Amino acid sequence: MKILVADSLSEEGVEIFRKESGMDVDVKTKLAPEELAKIIPQYNGLVVRSGTKVTKDIIEAADNLKVIGRAGVGLDNVDIESATERGIIVMNTPGGNTISTAEHTMTMMLALSRNVPQAFVSLKEGKWERKKFMGVEVFNKTLGIVGLGRIGGEVAKRALAFGMRVVGYDPYIRSEAAMRAGVELVEIHDLLSRSDYITVHVPLSDETRHFIGKKEFEAMKEGVRIINCARGGIIDESALYEAIKKGKVAGAAFDVFEKESPVDNPLFEFDSVVATPHLGASTEEAQVGVAVDIAGQIIDFLKKGIVRNAVNLPFVEPETFEELKPYCRLAEKLGSLESQLVEGRMKEVRIDCTGEDIVVNMATITAAVLKGVFEPVFKESVNYVNAPVIARKRGIKVVESKSSQSEDYTSLIEVELVTDKSEISAAGVLFGRDDARVVRINSYHVDVIPEGCMLVCSHEDEPGIVGQIGVILGKAKINIAAMTLGRRERGGREMTVLNVDSLVPADVLEEIKKSEHISDVKQVRL
Repeated sequence: MKILVADSLSEEGVEIFRKESGMDVDVKTKLAPEELAKIIPQYNGLVVRSGTKVTKDIIEAADNLKVIGRAGVGLDNVDIESATERGIIVMNTPGGNTISTAEHTMTMMLALSRNVPQAFVSLKEGKWERKKFMGVEVFNKTLGIVGLGRIGGEVAKRALAFGMRVVGYDPYIRSEAAMRAGVELVEIHDLLSRSDYITVHVPLSDETRHFIGKKEFEAMKEGVRIINCARGGIIDESALYEAIKKGKVAGAAFDVFEKESPVDNPLFEFDSVVATPHLGASTEEAQVGVAVDIAGQIIDFLKKGIVRNAVNLPFVEPETFEELKPYCRLAEKLGSLESQLVEGRMKEVRIDCTGEDIVVNMATITAAVLKGVFEPVFKESVNYVNAPVIARKRGIKVVESKSSQSEDYTSLIEVELVTDKSEISAAGVLFGRDDARVVRINSYHVDVIPEGCMLVCSHEDEPGIVGQIGVILGKAKINIAAMTLGRRERGGREMTVLNVDSLVPADVLEEIKKSEHISDVKQVRL
């Protein structure tokens, strides 16, 4: 087996390949795309970090490639869809930088509290300014953690050791699990108003971009301090700038930025801002860890068929999965649809399958549903392998049921998502191998194509409702691709689902919501 290491990798990882019998490893970094495409046909495994772009063209040239391993978490540089189509496994190392990022978060919080960088610069300039750099203690302060996953959980442990009170916001974890970790689980508005320090540990997505913005800063207590060692863009830097300028925020510590490298970032005008150049994973231990992990994972797969941390492989043989793939896609979309429509903290996911083809592979369908449920939040960190683990660790109950036949359909997947505030159900079928449909949302019978941008509208059964929605979208130059209506009874409540050709801006959604007889509108992306 031949392995190509296309980005700088710790020698410990390379050495594992070299010592493994039957493995031949080449280290060739900084290859131009055309150079990589030219040599990739001879390799069975490819190891990258963030530097090499594994594009569709490169994957199509990779005649013998069986696995792509990312030494790290993010997979923005790998065309996963193309790899999947070619039967190439894509895997990453999601836990490799957990400790280093958690420690860096604490480092940044302490440096911010005690003005360490500013004092050092002053000292190097020959000054002795003790009064100027008066700091604050973190002891007995409240730390608010947005996102209680691996890194957020490790930050909580360290903060508790410093004698801090820790509150957390995470709609994907149960309060019992948070309590066991010593964290009080609260709603986001409570976290904002109570915290002396706020740190974010969520992936960057459409839902989390500018999650902390002007409105959130206004809800915070005076003198709060902000830390971001997760992803640039989660915090609106323009809104933070204004909050610091007004004195609402006492200081900020950033390791990541909306624009990197941020040489002209306005935040650097403030002495109360501490910054580092994306060093969260930059420890010797983390780099060795991800290198060793990915080497072991690739060897296990190529020599033993053991798959770990794969982002595109289910729990069945490839031949079986090929037949099951359309059902998995449908299951994912049902989970994603409900995840984006429901409100509150998730408590339970119920999955009911009908039809012999899918009942015998219930575990795979369940994994697909859970992947869909969690993907809007976790992005590349969730996959068929770890979705059930995420549910279990976060205290979310998963209930499976199955039957051999249905009155209306030969094969049917029904999903119900229960939270502490509401619940939602949806059912889907295949009318053809590539013709998936959602046939029910709650008690409304519909005929929805689950793809692209969608609007789900709840309103009274009155004449002209659909027309007024169309007028608003038309003014915004947004085309309606498909539409379905469902109602329980004439003159009662009705649900309209629209497939649209582009994302609907927030102000247009707001205008639709304010329209007469419309009670709610939600946007979904599948």
